[in-house]
Amino acid sequence: MAKRAFNNKSTTDEVLAGIDLSGKRVLVTGGASGIGAETARALAAQGANVIIAARNLEMAEQVRSDILASLGVSVASDKVSLLELELGSLKKIETAIEAFASAFDSLDILINNAGIMACPYGKTEDGFEMQFGTNHIGHFYFTNLMVPFLLRAAPARIVCLSSLAHRMSPVLFDDIHFENHPYDRWVSYGQSKTANALYALALNQRLRPHQIEVFSVHPGIIQTRLARHMSKEDLDALVKSTLERQASDPDPDPNHGGIKTVEQGAATSCYAATAPEIAGHGGVYLEDCQIAQRLTDPESDKGYGARPCIYDAAAAERLWTISEQMVGRSFSF
Repeated sequence: MAKRAFNNKSTTDEVLAGIDLSGKRVLVTGGASGIGAETARALAAQGANVIIAARNLEMAEQVRSDILASLGVSVASDKVSLLELELGSLKKIETAIEAFASAFDSLDILINNAGIMACPYGKTEDGFEMQFGTNHIGHFYFTNLMVPFLLRAAPARIVCLSSLAHRMSPVLFDDIHFENHPYDRWVSYGQSKTANALYALALNQRLRPHQIEVFSVHPGIIQTRLARHMSKEDLDALVKSTLERQASDPDPDPNHGGIKTVEQGAATSCYAATAPEIAGHGGVYLEDCQIAQRLTDPESDKGYGARPCIYDAAAAERLWTISEQMVGRSFSF
């Protein structure tokens, strides 16, 4: 394959051009809307058998029908399947794993796309702060329980959606659930996105000997249902401040930043899941369809790049141990 170069404007179809996914099974969490739905569509268009894992099966069924129609395939086809998944409940995650095991024996690619952002304070069914419990703990438990199916398909890949928001907060190990400090929805979201990247780092370290690579991804700024807990004024202000920060960069890079379409936003997930050129680079954080620049300044305000906090191996291991304690189960692969 010729050398490929992509940027913030690249789309799913562009990064997947020439990649044959026939015979590959892919699962996308949060595939019932937004970039999850586009990720599922684009991968199915390249031949993959796609499983849309979602809490809202009615929305997921509509996405499934739309994908099959775009492929010219009967609605009775098993080309796209559905899996009910509620990441805010450990018990329901176990039920989803049982349902998957009853229908499938292996998985080639897992894309952890689901998430919530800037929601009011709340707790999951198991008592975890809602954003950390859903975005990190839910995916931690679901993914670790899915590893046996990925091992059967190895070489395989796992993609964990993080965010530029990792710079909003490290993991607050002394008060993860905001029991001793006032709740801040953006600090909460930021720590959950840092946790997503640290989890990818720790999981890759464990699975690399088994030919499974794990990547974390910043999809970009896309206006989707992820922002459903925000008012229009809040969302407009967030977009405005982000664009202003990018514009103030003394050394701007036109290949990064900006507001993306859904097709552009889902592109980095598709790239991380399939790109042959990043094989052997598991554990890295990607943005704009490339490995992100590693920033050396922990307070850098550049509009792109990975801050040192998401490459902190000690923090990744500490998070792993705490996450095991929260779910009440140890994992060894």
